[in-house]
Amino acid sequence: MSNDKQAKKEAAKPAKDQANKYPVNMTETPFPMRGDLAKREPQWVKSWQEKKIYERVRKASKGRPKFILHDGPPYANGDIHIGHAVNKILKDMIIKARTLGGFDAPYVPGWDCHGMPIEIQIEKLYGKNLPVAEVQAKARAYAEEQIERQKADFIRLGVLGEWDNPYKTMAFGNEADEIRALGKLLEKGYVYRGLKPVNWCFDCGSALAEAEVEYENKRDPSIDVGFPFVGGEENAKIAKAFGLDKLPLHKGYCVIWTTTPWTIPSNQALNMHPEITYALVKTEREGEPCLILMAKDLVEAAFTNWNLQPEIIATCLGEALSLVKFKHPLASTHEGFDRMSPVYLGDYVSTETGTGVVHSAPSYGIEDFLSCKAHGMKDDDMLNPVMGDGRYASWLPFFAGMTIWEASKPICDKLREAGTLFSLKMFDHSYMHCWRHKTPIIYRATSQWFASMDNTPKAGGTSLRETALAAIEQTAFYPSWGKARLHGMIANRPDWTLSRQRQWGVPMAFLLHKETGQIHPRTPELLEVIAKRVEKEGIEAWQNITVEELIGDEASQYEKNRDTLDVWFDSGATHFTVLRGSHKEQSAYPADLYLEGSDQHRGWFHSSLLTASMLDGHAPYKALLTHGFVVDGEGKKMSKSKGNVIAPQKVFDTLGADILRLWVASTDYSGELSISDEILKRVTEAYRRIRNTLRFLLANTSDFDFSKDAVATQDLLEIDQYAIAHTAALQKEILAHYDEFEFHPVISKLQSFCSEDLGGFYLDILKDRLYTSGTTSFARRSAQTAIWHITQSLLRLMAPTLSFTAEEAWESFASAEAFKGSDETIFTQTYYELPAIANSEALEAKYASLRAVRADVTKQLEEVRVSGAIGSSLQAEVLIKASGDKFNVLSSLEDDLKFALITSAASVEQVASEAEETVVVNASKYQKCERCWHYRADVAVNAEHPTLCGRCNSNLFGAGEKRKYA
Repeated sequence: MSNDKQAKKEAAKPAKDQANKYPVNMTETPFPMRGDLAKREPQWVKSWQEKKIYERVRKASKGRPKFILHDGPPYANGDIHIGHAVNKILKDMIIKARTLGGFDAPYVPGWDCHGMPIEIQIEKLYGKNLPVAEVQAKARAYAEEQIERQKADFIRLGVLGEWDNPYKTMAFGNEADEIRALGKLLEKGYVYRGLKPVNWCFDCGSALAEAEVEYENKRDPSIDVGFPFVGGEENAKIAKAFGLDKLPLHKGYCVIWTTTPWTIPSNQALNMHPEITYALVKTEREGEPCLILMAKDLVEAAFTNWNLQPEIIATCLGEALSLVKFKHPLASTHEGFDRMSPVYLGDYVSTETGTGVVHSAPSYGIEDFLSCKAHGMKDDDMLNPVMGDGRYASWLPFFAGMTIWEASKPICDKLREAGTLFSLKMFDHSYMHCWRHKTPIIYRATSQWFASMDNTPKAGGTSLRETALAAIEQTAFYPSWGKARLHGMIANRPDWTLSRQRQWGVPMAFLLHKETGQIHPRTPELLEVIAKRVEKEGIEAWQNITVEELIGDEASQYEKNRDTLDVWFDSGATHFTVLRGSHKEQSAYPADLYLEGSDQHRGWFHSSLLTASMLDGHAPYKALLTHGFVVDGEGKKMSKSKGNVIAPQKVFDTLGADILRLWVASTDYSGELSISDEILKRVTEAYRRIRNTLRFLLANTSDFDFSKDAVATQDLLEIDQYAIAHTAALQKEILAHYDEFEFHPVISKLQSFCSEDLGGFYLDILKDRLYTSGTTSFARRSAQTAIWHITQSLLRLMAPTLSFTAEEAWESFASAEAFKGSDETIFTQTYYELPAIANSEALEAKYASLRAVRADVTKQLEEVRVSGAIGSSLQAEVLIKASGDKFNVLSSLEDDLKFALITSAASVEQVASEAEETVVVNASKYQKCERCWHYRADVAVNAEHPTLCGRCNSNLFGAGEKRKYA
């Protein structure tokens, strides 16, 4: 972009109209009416990079109070989508608003680089079963390539930041510090290893984090299954529980309901609620009398479903049935299933559906696992026949080698054969799916590393859950509902599964004893040795380093742990690895703000809170801001199959990034953000109105040198003082919105200010004075002084949103000295301090009243114009009959009232009451001045200039007209 201010001043000289010997002051500006944003913005991007504008802003901000917005890292995979654009634009607007607000607000963008999606891409590109070293090398190169692609688009959006030095979770130093963070958690006593059901994806072949689970509809068999009475002593226990001497029948079933038939082979217990009333029901099934045991409240519905007739013999509370045993429903089919299922009491059993009895397969359900553990079951005793790929182990009778999903029908067939299947219906329900593969997942007990939510740390004090919940209370939330959401997720979450079974990730670099599985006693010391190697070589060092190098003679007893850290730990620990690590000079801790989409309450907000609570005892952020997801114009989720996806690249290549930025800013981000071609069309129209206002302001100050031409504030015409006071009030409101990270009210008020306050009122009135007064007259300089101040304020207020436009306007507007002083960018500036207006409140009230009258007069003028009596408002003469304060306001403007109403003449007559008030419009009987277009009695008074009125004669050739108010 050109910085030749003199050339701009030349371009801004009054236009020469040779056909008009009585020119008006129509000054020009190099700021074009057409933004041509898609074409011009890339030039600004290039200019910002060449000039190192971000570094100039840092230099100007040095020494100010810090404001740190820590960037939540997007994942380094695939081109950015509209959600990425929303996220980065919001962050950029906040950073720029805080910078203009007097803060030192650096922005260090970051990327999340490890994890399964990239590893899957490498498998797709190069095949499976590559050596670990090759996977890591290819994954690192792939992530780097993706970062460069995404970075280019983020920069194109007008986002200023430390793009030459972003943070990457795969940077060697960050990987090393992550290992150090893990070591600290281990020393504090949060990390343990154990068998526990975790979210498991067969396609990933690994555990999943809570944030990697989504719910989709799935069709499954819904089955009622009978667990046969054992007979003998167990039947006697049942009789006693129900207050009977003995059971009337030997044969009976305790019936359960489940939608996961694949878990039946792994059943090891039954669960009942201690306070639910259970019934012993007599019936006849398949021509043979039998007993049924189930919750009393569900008997009628269940027996109707089974087409059986119930006869309730007795009832008892669940607690009376504790530890009573029943046979496995497949016990009669194979000795491998010939075992007992004892009743364990559990408060989580309900009577909402089913039978009030839950079957328990401890390897495949959290509550099942905890219940069985609480009743003394050891890890080694838990049946776990489902392998990592979703197939049954070879030792399982009948179903070995089948996937659990294809085994559902054979399992039901075997239950039917055993006489224990009471009902089978297909059932649609919401079920867990992997967010990557969109395939169903299960809970599966595996040996994993966990961070305990409820254990007391070694040093004592509160548990992780209690610490995190307390930290939430100290955090500000935008919008406020985010607090309850995050609180609920922390309050109810299980222990955090830290480990993953992958290759492209930060290693849990422990040495494990081959026999006991215990970590080496010198683990904290060894982790630091490993971290130092990782600092030099990256995570690849863990593959290269030998056990002998680490522990010498003990090497034969130990082996490397092959697990990697959950990728959410990578990003969740960036407050340690980045804010206090790789970018500590640019940062502060805790951060002032984390900002992400609403899904991050269970993602980055969540993992960051947990890691910081463990490391530091408090949240890593002072405030959390949540934005919604982008939907189409009808509120539907965007998808390629629907064809309703709008790519940010298409928008900035056709309309410009400022249009995208204006759309983000004008949308309430606390809910869903709707976008469509029609919505963008409306945004473009709004942009044009703002740009046209700017162009008017720039053009009409282009021959104005504030240092020489400015009028003292107290000497300004009254309406000019009002305009400054009104702008100051607007600026105060807007800055309050910026402080609360509210953008759509800012845009709404800026648009209203440009179209109504300026375009529809003040500038509309000002045109006559700007165009027809003497070029250097007091009247014109007063107007220019006011709009100079207004422009100073307006450009800064819109700079966080319309960054390219504000920068372009600043280059046109600022004097050569001011432009140089700003280091050639508006982003080194702070919000403008408008001059104080002594009687601002009274002026606001007065001109609010005038604007109301003007609206009535304009309506009357339009009616007369439509009738054909006048051609324009300047052909009219207006008499306003007014009472009370309205009369005082209008009469106080004296002869300037006509300028405020844009008529050739205006007078006020006082009446006694509001009921007598009226507006009388008459067509002027005078001639029209060729220059100012007013109809006046003094047109042609001067024979030398017969087409001019008296005031134009004076403004062009004499002392000039006197203005006082407007």
